[in-house]
Amino acid sequence: MSSGSSVPTRQRLVTAAAELFRRQGYAATGIKAILTAAGAPYGSLYHFFPGGKAELGRAVIDEGGLAYRALVEAFYSGDADPVEATRQFFDGGAELLESTGYADACPIATIAGEIADTHEPMRLAAAAAFASWMSTFAAHLVDHGADPDQAAAAALELFCLVEGAFLLGRTTRSAEPVRTVGRRAVAIVAETLNPTSTTTLR
Repeated sequence: MSSGSSVPTRQRLVTAAAELFRRQGYAATGIKAILTAAGAPYGSLYHFFPGGKAELGRAVIDEGGLAYRALVEAFYSGDADPVEATRQFFDGGAELLESTGYADACPIATIAGEIADTHEPMRLAAAAAFASWMSTFAAHLVDHGADPDQAAAAALELFCLVEGAFLLGRTTRSAEPVRTVGRRAVAIVAETLNPTSTTTLR
């Protein structure tokens, strides 16, 4: 990317770092590679991120977390039926996995798994991002009549289902894991909204 880009330098650094971290990992990505990919002058990283690469990593997590939360909100908002929204969410995830050549769909999963035991501020940022996704979904279920505790449990289950399914889908080069857990997710949501009903997986 040219240094003359109209995109602000700070944003170019975050975007470049996010892509490099996703493709080759946090530890394996050097500052020089980030500056080159961003088309940013030497020293600019420390100008915008005095804490260096770790502070930039946290910015990547924060921005990725907000972007993915916006995606969750796009599906689970207002009068959207939670059951149908869940079906669409997982169907869309399967299609995305296929269309991107099985690239990592989660903006921060790769980083989070790598730094969980080594960078406490980044671990906390990742945990906060994940929690915000689950709370967004749980709040939508509560708005549609679910018990708050059951809604929180369902949100946790769906988070684990989608993250695990994407990991397996990437390694097997198949979207079937996402479609399979999607059917289970639909059943979980239906049961959470109506605990006395019996839901048949389709």
